[in-house]
Amino acid sequence: MSISISNSFPAPSIAAANSSATAAAAQKVQQTANDSVDTVRLTESQQVHQLYNQGQPVSLIASSLSLTVDTVNSYLGISGTTG
Repeated sequence: MSISISNSFPAPSIAAANSSATAAAAQKVQQTANDSVDTVRLTESQQVHQLYNQGQPVSLIASSLSLTVDTVNSYLGISGTTG
């Protein structure tokens, strides 16, 4: 008596199944990514410090954030020169 066991599937059905599974997984990952968007809001002071630490001059920071130079200096703890 002889027994023959075959575990091979037709190639197209495996490829189709893998393709469908991959597409479904990719769609789920994309949906999860869209659902979990994180947003960080910085205060004016934090924005000033970040820009200053990146090397931006005080005058440019003030202009970019629609602040006065005195306000930017205040956030940075820079006191104005008085004579």
